[in-house]
Amino acid sequence: MIYLLEDDPSIRDLVIYTLNAQGLEARGFERPSEFWTAMTDRLPALALLDIMLPEEDGLSVLKKLRADPVTAALPVIMLTARGTEYDKVLGLDAGADDYVAKPFGMLELLSRIRALLRRTAPETAAYRCGRLTVDPGRHTVEADGRPVALTQKEFEMLCLLLKSQGKVLTRERLLQDVWGYAFTGESRTVDVHIRTLRQKLGDAGACIETVRGYGYKISPEDQR
Repeated sequence: MIYLLEDDPSIRDLVIYTLNAQGLEARGFERPSEFWTAMTDRLPALALLDIMLPEEDGLSVLKKLRADPVTAALPVIMLTARGTEYDKVLGLDAGADDYVAKPFGMLELLSRIRALLRRTAPETAAYRCGRLTVDPGRHTVEADGRPVALTQKEFEMLCLLLKSQGKVLTRERLLQDVWGYAFTGESRTVDVHIRTLRQKLGDAGACIETVRGYGYKISPEDQR
């Protein structure tokens, strides 16, 4: 199920019709209050949020979703007419997984939805590396036997590094796979998240290696 929170009826009807026609079950809501009521009945696999809304704006809705442990990992795409780079960064930093500016083509939106659903599909196998254990299915992280609370982006980045264990991932690759965008000159976003991730993991964070001038990697313990 995909939820769309959009107060423009023409856009809402077109998106819902297209998603259902493509075999993606979807429901649309005009107001955040309707959206929150539906969330108590059934959690969607993905949410599409407009920003300019009655009652409360889409960024406020997004922040509430990320603050609730039940919906903290819910994939979210922002759909909005505010398409400047600053607005995109603001939305992504607030926790959005992707950002589509209006007017948009339905084929592009479908492609982004499918890509995000693939990227966030639950995994069953846990990753282990030295004193670090990450279980994507349960969305848990343990370092030296203690639970570690990570943001959604930190969690996705750590899983990607562990999944690619032994391989160097460029900053550009991490930006594309975790944030969904290739921000030219915005590699600082990755560096800041890596630094915070290492701090939260404590001594176990030493497994994340910096490859100067290129990116980051996690090496198997016997190769360090």
